[in-house]
Amino acid sequence: MTLSKSFVDKWSARGKPAPGTLDVIHDVYSPELGNRRDVLVYTPASYARGDRPFPVIYMHDGQNLFDPSTSFAGEWGVDHALARAARRGRRAIVVAIPNMGVDRMKEYSPFHDPRHGGGGGDAYVDFLLHTLKPMIDARYRTRPDRESTGIVGSSLGGLISLYAFFRAPGRFGFAGIMSPALWFAEGGIFPYVKEAPNVRGRIYLDVGMKEGAGTLANARAMRDLLQTKFNEPGRDLMWVEDKEGMHNEAAWGRRLRTALPFLLNEHDDEA
Repeated sequence: MTLSKSFVDKWSARGKPAPGTLDVIHDVYSPELGNRRDVLVYTPASYARGDRPFPVIYMHDGQNLFDPSTSFAGEWGVDHALARAARRGRRAIVVAIPNMGVDRMKEYSPFHDPRHGGGGGDAYVDFLLHTLKPMIDARYRTRPDRESTGIVGSSLGGLISLYAFFRAPGRFGFAGIMSPALWFAEGGIFPYVKEAPNVRGRIYLDVGMKEGAGTLANARAMRDLLQTKFNEPGRDLMWVEDKEGMHNEAAWGRRLRTALPFLLNEHDDEA
């Protein structure tokens, strides 16, 4: 495990202290997927100043979250969003899982699509639950319980996050679903969610109004469906339509600043 040099250099170039630390766990092997990847782990500055545990958020497309040098389309600026949330007393560890390039669609799609293939989402979720989470819980001071474990992603990453929340209701307590690719596999996620048992937890769901009429209609339909899955949808479900939002990292990073305080609302602290 090493520090991310590019992350340190990014903040040094700005002449400001980094709001946290970004570790790299090299060459993490997944027996579920039969591949290896580096995994990034962000800990807030307060992590080093005490001994209390933190909630954990698992995020996809990890190379796009913190570092513009590794992103193909700009970074989210997750560190900035976390720093803003910390000022409101909400802090978390973020585990950033890079996608595997050509296998991204396969890993992030829970169903097979006749045109696009995919369908390896179950193995990917198993990798998160059975290999990665136990590793993170062993190496870091985490709150391993369901209520303190979240999953967040955009586009296909949003699709697999939504699927994982309902597939493993005993493992994920909150989920951030940004501009989800609900069209995949002819909308197969809709009957899946409809048939799933009602759950406890929190979901943040959003869409950019410049992403296209079909994307907007699908997201609104999912919002309506999710409202039937919670006992208190106004408290447990947050819906955002971004008037200027497009399907890109800049929009998702900007909206993450709204999502994090909501998702971490039950994890307020004074440190």
